[in-house]
Amino acid sequence: MANTIAAVGSIAAARQASAMGKYNQQVQERNARVAEQEAEAIRNKNEFDIARFDQELLQLTGSTTVSLNKSGVELSGSGLNVLNYNTRQGEIQKDVMNYNSLVRESKAIESANFARIRGSIERQRGRAARNENLFRAGASLLRGEKEGEYDFFKEK
Repeated sequence: MANTIAAVGSIAAARQASAMGKYNQQVQERNARVAEQEAEAIRNKNEFDIARFDQELLQLTGSTTVSLNKSGVELSGSGLNVLNYNTRQGEIQKDVMNYNSLVRESKAIESANFARIRGSIERQRGRAARNENLFRAGASLLRGEKEGEYDFFKEK
């Protein structure tokens, strides 16, 4: 009888281990989706920041042109050099913003990939624990049969 109870307990533990593996995989899948959403948010924010920066650069170029014209400086020589410098620096700044955004986005995507890997590992752990418990249940039942526990037709 004890072997039967042990077998039933092992079967219950096997089901629980399998359920925990599935649950942990689902949690990691959710974490992966959150990380992918974060990557998308980073991409969208960068697009917004670049558009806003372009507006600010355009305003700076306009106010610089007005200031140069007010002061009587021609848009050649030093005045043109200032405008060209501002434009080049603006392009460099946008490149830096894009690069930093891509790095953050890549980290978020990598985080999603690792979450999925962790989920697969957790699922495999659950399967392994389930199999271990099922083998224990089988061993318990076999021990009971060996000891004559399941010999219902035996005369007493």
